[in-house]
Amino acid sequence: MSLEAAPPARAAALLAWYDRHRRALPWRANAGERPDPYRVWASEIMLQQTTVTAVKPYYERFMARFPTVKALAEAPSEEVMQAWAGLGYYSRARNLHACAKAVVENHRGRFPDTEEGLRDLPGIGAYTAGAVAAIAFDRPAAAVDGNVERVMSRLFAIEDELPGARPLIRERVLALLPHGRPGDFAQALMDLGATICTPRNPACSLCPWREPCRARIAGTQESFPRKAKKKAGVTRYGAAFVLIRQDGAILLRTRPTKGLLGGMAEVPTSEWRADYELDGAAQDAPLPLSWTQAAEPVRHVFTHFPLELTVFTGSVPARTPAPAGMRFTPLANLAGEPLPSLMLKVVERAGLYSSKTR
Repeated sequence: MSLEAAPPARAAALLAWYDRHRRALPWRANAGERPDPYRVWASEIMLQQTTVTAVKPYYERFMARFPTVKALAEAPSEEVMQAWAGLGYYSRARNLHACAKAVVENHRGRFPDTEEGLRDLPGIGAYTAGAVAAIAFDRPAAAVDGNVERVMSRLFAIEDELPGARPLIRERVLALLPHGRPGDFAQALMDLGATICTPRNPACSLCPWREPCRARIAGTQESFPRKAKKKAGVTRYGAAFVLIRQDGAILLRTRPTKGLLGGMAEVPTSEWRADYELDGAAQDAPLPLSWTQAAEPVRHVFTHFPLELTVFTGSVPARTPAPAGMRFTPLANLAGEPLPSLMLKVVERAGLYSSKTR
């Protein structure tokens, strides 16, 4: 089939496929049920830059702990961060908490039902506003995530590179929006990208849009979407100090609210720099002790740079006071601390904790 002869894509074909193959997700309302805006919003924040498989257990625990937006708004920030620990991109948790407070304080606990109103809330950008407006309130809005970018780029063989192609992709989505069921259409696009129009080996023979898909016709589907090459981040280095008191407590501190891993708990560390010199690590230790260096460093990759932390362990007598700005937490209570995955790796490398027990 030539590109000129390709039939136009129709929303009806996608919705018919969705009615047969929609995913059952813990935050998704069943067919005929009214979606809960709180659950839709919370899931969309969690799913940013995170997979459905990874989010599911966190989401279920989070909803059990904070079943309503009011419960989330009234919770201490430390409790919210602890519930989020392990999901990464921790500014999302801070924005989630701030948004819940704004909904309760400024909107009487009810989410605005328009894209414009949602965009005024903390931490809600164009994608989340579109997704919540469409899914929770059936507004004719475009929710363009990575799955949708891939589907639309292939469907129309969009040559523009991401992220520059996003305005055009959004236009294409809006042009396809059906007069009814915009929420189902948004979720159908997401499901199509997640289950059929996958990054590698897309199941084109099962796709409801296989006939109009321009990339499939040309045999170039796996080359879309076009993406600008990312610059590799420079590796940073540092030292992490795992200090245990003889009464079974570990030294922790809380990172500044703003910035990377903001508001999360950590063992004391040095600065993380590309030119960090390990020979001077003792100067960065929280206390002057005889520290033992672990055989292997902990390696972790953030969005913009890789990190390598050398782990040092030490011990002090029971009842030793914590240095200023730090605290001793019983190891038995470690699971209740908002420790990011990086710090769990550090403590595990020190032989004091197993991530399997978290």
